[in-house]
Amino acid sequence: MLNCFDVAKYLLAQASEDAGDLISNLMLQKLVYYAQGFYLALYDTPLFPEPIEAWINGPVVPMLFEYYKKFGAGAIDYPNDVDFSIYDDETMSFLDEVYSEFGQFSAWKLRNMTQEEYPWKLAAQTHTEISHKSMKEYFKTQLASEDVS
Repeated sequence: MLNCFDVAKYLLAQASEDAGDLISNLMLQKLVYYAQGFYLALYDTPLFPEPIEAWINGPVVPMLFEYYKKFGAGAIDYPNDVDFSIYDDETMSFLDEVYSEFGQFSAWKLRNMTQEEYPWKLAAQTHTEISHKSMKEYFKTQLASEDVS
């Protein structure tokens, strides 16, 4: 199983600085959240084991946030240490699709989107972890309404 840093590095490696793609910590958190949610909906198993919490600005993987907070609100540097051999073809294709679908939006648009969704709203009421169960149930409804996979 991958960890949250593996998922984050892969997504960061998709950004093209030449094309104007910049990923901030806020944006990265939302991309990782969407990856986890859709992976749970499609495969009934987590993509990574680390918890996602409902923070004021949407879903956050706390240990990932801590690692990348040194970039502030700015763009995170392109990762030079991505080991692409740890990702199977199915996972790479999946993460490419997540980036293609959600990487087009600004960090604040993604923040606002996640705050309208059931998993964040449910966990935000009690300031707790966003459960895999709530993500799986919610994202299964999203898959049914539009073909994301």
